[in-house]
Amino acid sequence: MAPPLPLIFLLMIHRVSSSDWGVNYSHLYICALKNSSVIMSCNYTYPTGYKIEKVFWTKNPVNCENSPDLSEDPEYSQRLQYLGDKQQNCTIRLSHVTQKDSHMYYFRFTTDKPDGKWTGKPGVNLTVTDLQVEAPERVTEGQNVSLTCKSSCALTDRATFIWYRNSQPLTERRDRNNQLLLQSVRREDAGRYRCALQEHTYISPAVYLSVTYPPKHTFVAVSPCCELVEGNSVNLSCNSDSYPPALNFSWFKGGTFVGSGRIYSISKISSNHSGEYKCKSITEHGEKYSDAVTLNVTCVGCLVKLYTTGVVCGAAVVIMMVLIWVKKRKDTQESQMNQSKLQAPVGNLTESVYENLMV
Repeated sequence: MAPPLPLIFLLMIHRVSSSDWGVNYSHLYICALKNSSVIMSCNYTYPTGYKIEKVFWTKNPVNCENSPDLSEDPEYSQRLQYLGDKQQNCTIRLSHVTQKDSHMYYFRFTTDKPDGKWTGKPGVNLTVTDLQVEAPERVTEGQNVSLTCKSSCALTDRATFIWYRNSQPLTERRDRNNQLLLQSVRREDAGRYRCALQEHTYISPAVYLSVTYPPKHTFVAVSPCCELVEGNSVNLSCNSDSYPPALNFSWFKGGTFVGSGRIYSISKISSNHSGEYKCKSITEHGEKYSDAVTLNVTCVGCLVKLYTTGVVCGAAVVIMMVLIWVKKRKDTQESQMNQSKLQAPVGNLTESVYENLMV
């Protein structure tokens, strides 16, 4: 049985009315960067014979009849700009967006007729995101490392990423790739990394990348550095360039282990401490020996003893020589006296014989 003519006529009117009313959005989902400007593009249609009286955008409407006009909202009035018209275009620009602006947005218009009101659904889902650098906390020198500039959603606009290290742009990295690849990392690559989008003011928070490397340039410093006198104190300190800094040190005199710790102290140095010393700096990433330093200890007491001994020995020699001279002189005198005694009787005897001969 065919439906009555009035019902068919009403159905035809409904179909025509529904097809004549509508809002077409260019993008139903938009992911925008924090502090950027967002353009929500759309166009709308309505039946012939209706005159547009009011056009506006609203968000999260509960009751379409009482949907608020965002241009009258203090949070949006200074940032919202209507770029459309009262004919077909309903595009708007929302600037300086933040995460608080993440909502569903709808275009609504009213006409001069009581039944001429329309809200475009499903609307535009706006998500506002920031940027975050994802990187390992530390990497070992010589390895490869990849840093990623991440967002909570896929950005709708074409994104050209820019990278910064210690606030200086890495100009060699200016492309659409959201990753920064560092090959054969050096210690100079350590620093604070940020990422941004070209032609956008927003820059991500900084992430510090540490580059670990084994000890290098290990050397020994001696204090006091100049003449070492017996009985004084001396400190030997082991220094090296490494990250993380070395905490373990070993000391050697010649090839013999003599102590540990960054500073090796000798409280009362003596000539026995003279020799070559070197240290070894040790970390979890490696170890490094220093060049040897030579300690020469001056023995002041030894000079005094040598001088004193020389004086005593000299005096003894002099005394000995005097004694020998005295003894020789005495012996000489005694010898002369004995000879005199022997010559006297011989002389008397000669005179007596001579006198007898003369008689």
